[in-house]
Amino acid sequence: MTYSCAYFRTPEDTLEQAQMNKVHHILNKLNSKPGESIIDIGCGWGTMMFTAAKEYGLKAKGVTLSQEQYDYVKNKIEEENLTDQMEVILEDYREIDEKFDHVVSVGMFEHVGEKHLEGYFKTVKKMLKPNGSALIHGITGQHEGLGVDPWLVKYIFPGGYIPDIKENIGHIMDAKLQIDDLEPLRRHYQKTVEIWRHNFLKVEDKVKEMYGERFVRMWDLYLQGCAASFESGNIDVIQYLLTNGPSGTEMPMTREYMTDLDRKTAE
Repeated sequence: MTYSCAYFRTPEDTLEQAQMNKVHHILNKLNSKPGESIIDIGCGWGTMMFTAAKEYGLKAKGVTLSQEQYDYVKNKIEEENLTDQMEVILEDYREIDEKFDHVVSVGMFEHVGEKHLEGYFKTVKKMLKPNGSALIHGITGQHEGLGVDPWLVKYIFPGGYIPDIKENIGHIMDAKLQIDDLEPLRRHYQKTVEIWRHNFLKVEDKVKEMYGERFVRMWDLYLQGCAASFESGNIDVIQYLLTNGPSGTEMPMTREYMTDLDRKTAE
């Protein structure tokens, strides 16, 4: 129940391992401490939230506009007796009037649309406590205008928009957020999409029964086109580590902590 770009620590990692690698890589980058608060903007099916709460000891909140995702996460919180540590809300993220130690958002800003990008980053700023940190993960073009494809916008992601790095950096600066780290994960997303296509083809006949041959051909073209775009450098995926003000003593001096597999968590 986890999607977007996975993170392959080794070529042998399964997709499931790589998706969890991604979750831990993001939470490690935030340099969080047990008892701190975190919000996941566009929380999906809750993998990030549950990992943050159960393994990092964070008080986690998720926000989504999907009734199905809200119901799924809410039920799981109750089933696992985590209501004192976790919460999910069905709401527009811009309406949240609360501050957090950390903000995370994965694969979200590509869907807000060009005219709402400035407001997206300003909302991240508004949600952060002083010196709080945010990890924003999303598809970003390295070359202006190349990330927007009319076919994808019409058939796969209506209203979607892929900003380039310069565009996002401008919005980050306008929001008065501090950039602590940028990491491109282009090859990781290429490998992710290639595995998605492999898995899709294994159930192609079943999907064809459900949605028809036209859908199957369209989805296959989408997956192949995305893999080719990542491979060629047409598009990238960037993790932006941001802080609300200079990070000062709140963050380590060097980047080794981000990949420290022995980093202590709530356990």
